[in-house]
Amino acid sequence: MAEDAKTLIERATRSFLDEVPALKPMSLVVGIDLHGRGGDVQQFRVELPQVDVRKDMATDARVRIEMRREFFNSMVEHGAKVPDWREAFEHGRAKATGVDQYMKLIVNVVERQEERNRTRRARH
Repeated sequence: MAEDAKTLIERATRSFLDEVPALKPMSLVVGIDLHGRGGDVQQFRVELPQVDVRKDMATDARVRIEMRREFFNSMVEHGAKVPDWREAFEHGRAKATGVDQYMKLIVNVVERQEERNRTRRARH
């Protein structure tokens, strides 16, 4: 049986933070909207840094992420990494909106981490 959305969100969040450890201490509320069939939308609130996931509208979210539920499930179940998520956002499969400072900070930290990873691989 497929895992529930809350479990998948927790797994995706922890995996992302493991790949980008500089974001681990950040205090942030993220709203996640997973669009299902027939216009159904499941809404979740993810509170960082403790990775507390709840089914909630997340009216206090500083960042909101939207995507199709089946796409999200597939990404997590196949062990998506940061480059996979970046591609999803770049190609419109996922959408992030929110407070500009948070959005820019997250993008900059992720880009720096990816650059460190490329440099590390080049040395080995």
